[in-house]
Amino acid sequence: MSFIIETSARHVHLDRAAMDVLFGEGAELTNKKDLSQPGQYACEERVTVVGPKRERANVTLIGPLRPRVQVELSATDARELGIPAPLRDSGDVEGSAGCKLIGPAGELTIREGVIIAKRHLHLHPDEAAPLHVKDGDRVWVLCRSEARTGILGNVLCRVAEDYRAALHIDTDEANALGVAGGGFGDIVALPDTLDTI
Repeated sequence: MSFIIETSARHVHLDRAAMDVLFGEGAELTNKKDLSQPGQYACEERVTVVGPKRERANVTLIGPLRPRVQVELSATDARELGIPAPLRDSGDVEGSAGCKLIGPAGELTIREGVIIAKRHLHLHPDEAAPLHVKDGDRVWVLCRSEARTGILGNVLCRVAEDYRAALHIDTDEANALGVAGGGFGDIVALPDTLDTI
């Protein structure tokens, strides 16, 4: 089964408290565009991410609100901003890097929450079953575009009822593979075969 490859460009997830500080108490996110994962959307609202070296304005917010603030950057973004963001699975922000966020109503400094998100493959259980993978498995994926072909290892499988098949990689990886404009992937090695590669 082939699946789409999507570039997960720099973006920010806010919690309720951060939303109140940055956009005003009781402010709500505005859906600009639905994303491939059901219920997820890019927002009209934007923030500025500030690091020790410089800042990046107009960074997209992804809705809906989450339990914790998470800022996802590429390695290039993190280096330019001067933020020592670790490579982590999305959601694993304990002890990660911090930054300042600026919105139209205020600013907020977070002590942790800035990461470089590891590549991951979203799958619905019905899509994962014929591929013989389960949530938390790591696989190798062949990535194809008109420009280039390459293989990514250590791809985390994230399987849940509200997911749909899509490989998410950051901007650096998408540019290197020539799939920044879109591409397709196929699993070429399963968890029980990885030791032979």
